[in-house]
Amino acid sequence: MSGEYIQMSGRAGRRGLDDRGVVILMLDEKMEPAIAKGMVKGEPDVLNSAFHLSYNMILNLMRVETFTPQFMLERSFHQFQTQAEIPQLENRAHELELDLSELKIDDEPSVKRFYELRTQLDKLSEDMTKVVIHPSHSLPFLQPGRFVRVSTGGLNFGWGCVTFFQRKIIKDSKAKRGGNPRASDEELKKLGADGYIVDVLMHCKRVDQNTPRRLEATSASDGDMAVVPCDINDTSGETIVVPVLLSCIDRISTVRVHLPKDLKSSKERKDMRKRMVEVERRLGGKIPLLNPINDMGIADPEFKTLVGKISSMEKKLHEHKLFGSDDEANLFTSYQQKVALQGQLRDLRHKITEAQSAVQLDELKCRKRVLRRLGYTTEEDVITMKGRVACEITSGDELLLTELIFHSVFNDLTVEQTVSLLSCFVFQEKTNNEPPKLKDDLAAPLRIMQESARQIAQISNECKLRVNEEEYVESFKPELMDVVNAWCRGAKFSQICRMTDVFEGSLIRAFRRLEELLRQMCQAAKAIGNVDLENKFADGIVKIKRDIIFAASLYL
Repeated sequence: MSGEYIQMSGRAGRRGLDDRGVVILMLDEKMEPAIAKGMVKGEPDVLNSAFHLSYNMILNLMRVETFTPQFMLERSFHQFQTQAEIPQLENRAHELELDLSELKIDDEPSVKRFYELRTQLDKLSEDMTKVVIHPSHSLPFLQPGRFVRVSTGGLNFGWGCVTFFQRKIIKDSKAKRGGNPRASDEELKKLGADGYIVDVLMHCKRVDQNTPRRLEATSASDGDMAVVPCDINDTSGETIVVPVLLSCIDRISTVRVHLPKDLKSSKERKDMRKRMVEVERRLGGKIPLLNPINDMGIADPEFKTLVGKISSMEKKLHEHKLFGSDDEANLFTSYQQKVALQGQLRDLRHKITEAQSAVQLDELKCRKRVLRRLGYTTEEDVITMKGRVACEITSGDELLLTELIFHSVFNDLTVEQTVSLLSCFVFQEKTNNEPPKLKDDLAAPLRIMQESARQIAQISNECKLRVNEEEYVESFKPELMDVVNAWCRGAKFSQICRMTDVFEGSLIRAFRRLEELLRQMCQAAKAIGNVDLENKFADGIVKIKRDIIFAASLYL
């Protein structure tokens, strides 16, 4: 419907007065009746509750005698939606119980033991693979022609040949601006095996990007591609070089073959496929692997212990009567299906239990513990002076701002420093720039604020309210501190726009939110009777509320 102009107007029916509402739909081009009907009578967008607890909400509810936070949770729309799902969850649980009762397995205790051995062995092998393919261990052996096996997401692509490997390309704004497009050593350390791309020559099939269960190539000379496994003798597939992450490789072989200088021609790739088929034929399909200890030189004692556990587990598995039997695959699959059904049933019952109880009740208990630890409420849930101050703040982090007030942080700051520090609480947009290098008069209060934030995060974790300390501290962004400081000192709007890459609209929005926060800080200072602090916040409003930022209309 691109290019069509559509205008919709009308009014809803009034409850108790009208049977229906009236809508007038006007358009400048013809439209198919089915499309128009779908617009008018189609299903409305699903309305899901976005309710979440906040300290300000809890404290304000605790001030009211007739309401409690628990009362509010039990009667919230979020709770209503959750309870409305209970009949569907119970029906699904009943279906799973019927499926479990119909699933009969002969000699189930023995099959269960076999399943546990296989599962434990797979988990230990996965742990060993993570160590083996770590760049510090695997990169020296990824020479051209080395046989490696690619397996990811439950897809086994079989054996292929390494042609090349490189550091991962960082596709972000920094690279686009001319920075280093390769991952740095620090970034590689964090990424591990995901920090390298290995070009592997293997036999597979190209598929559409929408195909489920596929391997998406990380990068390629001919653009992005998606491939699925294909038997090496299947002529419908093709032998191509596929760039994959190092983490997609789960086996490294001792076998190396000579690669031609140029693999761009289909003839050379077909010859290589024949050579790979011949290698597997001569070895009887059992490609020898590099020994992680003897060949790769991994001398970590914990890794050696892990290898010993795997050897012991393999011995127990081979001694089991099901190992190698005709029924091994069928019985293992049947019991695997039963375990999956049991897991789904367990999750459903947990959801039903949660739905029947008040949602977020555990979070409420944790937040109350935090409030008691910080002195916002007493052990009897009576609000203290700190709690009354926090009740006045809704435009910023009420706990951190209250802590700064009661630690007299704002008392020693100038009006400009105060407003600049408060800008960290209202600016939430992501920027591509590095954090600004602030002068001492702004860097010092920022460090104090960050230290207070760390203390709050630590206390929250001690009260079993999981908070990522670094993420919490970094959520208070100092990118506009210099800009706000210059604006408070009388700079023009054009001047502060040149100081940052933040869009003009985002600047205006941040300043308007900052004014709202300053008004709330005035009320917070008034609640404790600190006139000097109240006047300081009021002066901050006067300094920032000027010029085009607070114009009633931009049509001047």
